[in-house]
Amino acid sequence: MSQNNPFAWMSDLPEAFQVYRNGRKLDEVECIVPDMNGMSRGKAMPLSKFSPDKPIFLPVSIFYQTITGEDVDMDIENQWEESDMILRADMSTAMAVPWAKEPTLQIIHDLYNADGTLVACAPRNVLKRVVAMYEARGWKPVVAPELEFYLTKPNVDPNEPIEPPVGRTGRSGTALQSYSMSAVDEYGPVIDTIYDYAEDAGLHIDSVIQEDGAGQIEINLSHGDPVRLADQVFYFKRIIKEAALNNGMFATFMAKPMRDQPGSAMHIHQSVVDINSGKNIFSGDDDEATDLFHWFIGGSQKYLPQVMPFLAPNVNSYRRFESDTNSSAPTNMAWGRDNRATGLRVPNAGAQDRRLENRVVGVDTNPYLALAASLICGYLGMVNQVDPAPAVTGEPDDEFRIPTTFDEALYIFQQADDIYQALGEGFCQLYAEVKKEELRQFHREISPWEREHLLLNV
Repeated sequence: MSQNNPFAWMSDLPEAFQVYRNGRKLDEVECIVPDMNGMSRGKAMPLSKFSPDKPIFLPVSIFYQTITGEDVDMDIENQWEESDMILRADMSTAMAVPWAKEPTLQIIHDLYNADGTLVACAPRNVLKRVVAMYEARGWKPVVAPELEFYLTKPNVDPNEPIEPPVGRTGRSGTALQSYSMSAVDEYGPVIDTIYDYAEDAGLHIDSVIQEDGAGQIEINLSHGDPVRLADQVFYFKRIIKEAALNNGMFATFMAKPMRDQPGSAMHIHQSVVDINSGKNIFSGDDDEATDLFHWFIGGSQKYLPQVMPFLAPNVNSYRRFESDTNSSAPTNMAWGRDNRATGLRVPNAGAQDRRLENRVVGVDTNPYLALAASLICGYLGMVNQVDPAPAVTGEPDDEFRIPTTFDEALYIFQQADDIYQALGEGFCQLYAEVKKEELRQFHREISPWEREHLLLNV
């Protein structure tokens, strides 16, 4: 960087940002990282204080917090020394903050220890570690996430149930309007704002769909590199929330925000290509499915139940799997061809597009950890040559059931030696302790149901 022009880096910013900026003075730079729950943390500073070459510091204790912001005491040597992590800007992630009043730039940063090594418990680094394991074998994973979320009336009292939003007709949304274009148009201003913000940020939306729930929308993203797609999900969640707020609504990524409405998923389509040839390793020269594809499915069946705390990371996540509500969420790890009753679906596709869709993941997950967990299961299947069970036609039985409570999921996760070794034992132990504390906090609460039915009846 030229010492005569400390802002020379700005000329290399993406075209979308230059169009958004439109010659205006850049006001602020947000230096951000995803925390354990996928929330944005970091520092904002005026342009004069930012340089891509200048390290920024945050305490490692941002990873010791629950979703409520409470600290968790763990068996970590000198835990509350709160040593600093070094943040280094990944300038390829630089994009606009479209809802800001003045031109603002946001940049995801990578996290390093003082000795230059990557911070092992940082979610983005966990995903990078998994991708590197693929690359070491000459493979490149490719993913495409689908994000479901709800638009709701603003809910300012947590004791009150969440309600569907009021659309342009003045009426509250109704359920079971899958793929209805009228239902999408009902919330047109919010959708338009999401498109506008995405364009300013240089992000691309593949499609927008009305889902089953009242005010439930699905946005599909184009396939690509797992780290880049996780970055996009991380950005899109913030974009969608801000777009809703600017139109008098809330957007929520809770897995199950309303009792009698379907839950929200983040289905993940996964394939793997050979780095040198670019060919999909799931298809052979005869265009038939390869052993690697079947082993990827086998690994997913065997290991995904062990990583459920990454795929369904909150107490509310498991409401989505309740069978007595209007829900299409699979509660199994069976696999089938074009079968949405199975947790693992093989969509209709040509040989180069052969892929496996993981339908169990909730949208409330941290995208970096969900992708890392899903991909490591397929990887272990391929490396260990894990054969899958036969494909299922129709609705599967209970043979392939998944944990349907957070307590059970955490117990199984803590016995998952292969997963701990692959993702890092220290990281997995830390994650488990944080989630166990969140579960303890939940169990201490007295719910409205208890007050209504037990206060005077027992």
